[in-house]
Amino acid sequence: MNKNRRQVMQWLAAGAAAASLPALAIGAETPLKSIAAAKGMRFGNALGYAHRKPAYLELMARECNTIVAENETKWQAVQPRPGQFDFTRADAMFEWARAKGMNVRGHTLVWQPSKWLPDWVNQHDFGAAPAREAERLLQAHIGAVTRHFGDGIYSWDVVNEAVDPDTGSMRSNVFTERLGAIEQVDLCFRLAREQLPSAQLVYNDYMRWDEGSTKHRAGVLKMLQALKKRGTPVQALGIQGHIGSWDDSRNASHDLVEWRRFLDEVTGMGLDLLVTEFDVNDRKLPGDIAARDAGVAALARDFLDATFSYPQCRDFLLWGMSDDISWLQTWHEAPRTDNLPMRPCPYDAQLRAKPLREAIAGALRAMPQRSAA
Repeated sequence: MNKNRRQVMQWLAAGAAAASLPALAIGAETPLKSIAAAKGMRFGNALGYAHRKPAYLELMARECNTIVAENETKWQAVQPRPGQFDFTRADAMFEWARAKGMNVRGHTLVWQPSKWLPDWVNQHDFGAAPAREAERLLQAHIGAVTRHFGDGIYSWDVVNEAVDPDTGSMRSNVFTERLGAIEQVDLCFRLAREQLPSAQLVYNDYMRWDEGSTKHRAGVLKMLQALKKRGTPVQALGIQGHIGSWDDSRNASHDLVEWRRFLDEVTGMGLDLLVTEFDVNDRKLPGDIAARDAGVAALARDFLDATFSYPQCRDFLLWGMSDDISWLQTWHEAPRTDNLPMRPCPYDAQLRAKPLREAIAGALRAMPQRSAA
C-alpha cells in the first residue's frame, strides 16, 4: 500500500469514528452544501494538511461538496526545488475528498508577489535570453502541475494577487521583469489552457468592498479589461472574500453601491464570479463574544446578499470552518488590539455552530436560483 493510500485509509477510518459525535457538536441543521446545491451553487472549504483531525474532517464532509487545498498545491509546496515535484500531500487530501463525493478546486498555479515565490525562482539565473528562460520556467511548472492533476480539478486559480492593493498597478516579480506584467499573466492563462481544455480558469484576488480597496478594485478591472482585449482565456474572477471590520468607521450603503458597480463591470465582461476564501476579520468589533459574533454575522450577510445576487456566482468556499485553525489567528499585519483570539469562521474551536453559520445559510436560501453548478 503506497503512502497516499495509507493516509486516505487512515482519514476515512477517523471519519467513521467521528461520525458518532453528538449531532449538536457539529450542528444539527441542514448541511450548507445541500442549501447551496438547491440554488445551483457549490459550497466548500480550504483544507490544510495540518488540519485533518477526525472531527474537523467529519464536519467538512458533512457541510461541503467542494475542497481546495490551503497551501498544498502552491508552487512552494509542489516544486520546492528546481525540477523536483512533490504532490504527496495534495494527492492524499484530494483522494480523501473524492471518496467523500467532493469536487476539487486548484489554488494556485502562480502566486504573483515575489515573497510567495520559492527562493530558487527569485534567485534563478535567467541567462542571456531572459524572456525565453522565464517562459520556459513557467511552462515547465504550469505544465507539470496541470498534467499531474489533469481533469480531476474543475477550476484553477491560475494567477493569484497580481495587483498591488495600495496603488492599483500590477505587481513586479522575476517574471514580469523579463516578460512584462500583463504579458506574463496572459502567458500563464494560455499555458494552463493548453493542458486544461475544459477547466474553469480563474484570476483570484482579495479586493474588498470597502473604501480602502478602491484602488485595488480599479486595478483589477483595468487588468481584466486588458486581458479580455488580448483574448486571454480567463473565465472568472475569484473574490477571496476576506471581509471584516477594517476601518474605524464604515459607510455601509456606499460600500454596497461601489461593490455592485465593481461586480457589474466584471460580469459585464462576460466573466463568472466565485467567492474563494471567505472569512470575517473581527479586529474592530467588541471583545464581548455575543456582540462580536453578531457583528461578524451582520457583515457577512450584507456582503453575501449583494454578491450572491449575481447568478454568475456558483461557487462559495470558506477559508477555514472553525476559529482555531484560521490563518487570521497568526496574521501579524492586522491583529486585534486586545489580543483576543479572532472569531472569523462559522464554527468555534469546539465545532459549535455560530451566528455566522446561520448568516451564510440565510444568504444561500435567499439568493436567486442559478443554473446548476
